[in-house]
Amino acid sequence: MSTRATDKPAGRRYGGHGHHGHGWMMVVCCVGMLVIAIVLVSTGVASVAFLFAAIMCSLMMAMMMGAMSGGGDDGDGHHDQGGS
Repeated sequence: MSTRATDKPAGRRYGGHGHHGHGWMMVVCCVGMLVIAIVLVSTGVASVAFLFAAIMCSLMMAMMMGAMSGGGDDGDGHHDQGGS
């Protein structure tokens, strides 16, 4: 018996793990970048402007993730683009 994409319940994509894993992955990437920026600025390799850019990048990522996760009552947000 084969399982088609239409046989799966709506909103259960990506192996049923939900969308929270992607958000945590983005947080981990931003924290790593901020740590590197702090180390480079504290050792004098980079200027404070580099740290400012890293902070702004993290804030923009948080804003984009927040904007993409909203928009639907069922919590799917931008993943609700399937055809009918």
